[in-house]
Amino acid sequence: MSNPIPNAPGRVTAAPLPPVAAAPPAKRIVELDVLRGFALCGILLVNIPPMMHMDRSVDYQVLPVPHVFDMFVQQRFFPIFSLLFGVGFGLFLASAGQRSAHPRVVFLRRLVVLAGLGIVHQFLQPGEALLPYAILGLVVLLPMSFLPWWANLPIGAALIAASTTFASGGISLVPGMMLTGFALAQSGLPATLYRRAGQIAIVFAAAVVASAGFLVLQEQNPLNAGFTHSSAAAGLFMAVAYATGLLLLMRTPARRALSAVLEPLGRMALTNYVTATLLVLLLGPLAGLWESAAWSTLIALAAGILVVQIVWSRLWLAHFRYGPLEWVWRCATWWRIVPNRRVTA
Repeated sequence: MSNPIPNAPGRVTAAPLPPVAAAPPAKRIVELDVLRGFALCGILLVNIPPMMHMDRSVDYQVLPVPHVFDMFVQQRFFPIFSLLFGVGFGLFLASAGQRSAHPRVVFLRRLVVLAGLGIVHQFLQPGEALLPYAILGLVVLLPMSFLPWWANLPIGAALIAASTTFASGGISLVPGMMLTGFALAQSGLPATLYRRAGQIAIVFAAAVVASAGFLVLQEQNPLNAGFTHSSAAAGLFMAVAYATGLLLLMRTPARRALSAVLEPLGRMALTNYVTATLLVLLLGPLAGLWESAAWSTLIALAAGILVVQIVWSRLWLAHFRYGPLEWVWRCATWWRIVPNRRVTA
């Protein structure tokens, strides 16, 4: 309802309301940015080998480093990233509902812009995640946004269970993870993570036990890790263990260090995800990774890229509110120039 203001004796007119799109952005949830930055670290390790066509086995024996990756990295980080994309989309739609009379139209535009960026990124890294996320946002999240969280959450869980049981995880896991994250955002849970330590600890303990069991099963067929039901289940439960374990660490004195390192990385996740591809394509062949088995060099390259991105993200965010690609995405979403530079006193 508009506020009446005096205009003439015995007469009132409605005061104009400020445009809703100019509303300040919602307060960020630090835990989500830290989780997002953590997921990016693992995803970089996973993405380099296929981009550089690296060898992972010799004489039908998995090499030591890729074997460790199969146990602790492969299929362990992209479920976290997919879940967080769903959470982010859910939080965005809720925010758009407060700033626009047609929030789903704004959400649709956001997904279309992401799809365009994903198409360009596909030329650099075939199999990248942005285009599938945008497509699944259009065909899954947008229609399911008309349902409440208590309907979307079990549907998402069912999709995850079906993927793990019948398709051995992989890309088929993404729709369920995104819808589950979307439902969690609808429920308001992300904003209450700071007071759910007991529940998070229970989930962490259960995930660790389940991970250990499925990891033993995965090790029965190490050459096919990533293509079996046991490796898919191990990856899913270890992703849950990693995420909840990190959330528990965020309640300890380690929070300051974790935030300093991972939060800037996660706040600029889109920019860092795409620029990591550019850096790998540029530096990987120079480091001798192309069609090689130089896995120790891979680790060094990944560590170097992450250090550069952490420093660059901290420096950038000291002066700007959004990363470069995040800002472009936001401007295209709202179809206007969004202020980005921080105002200093």
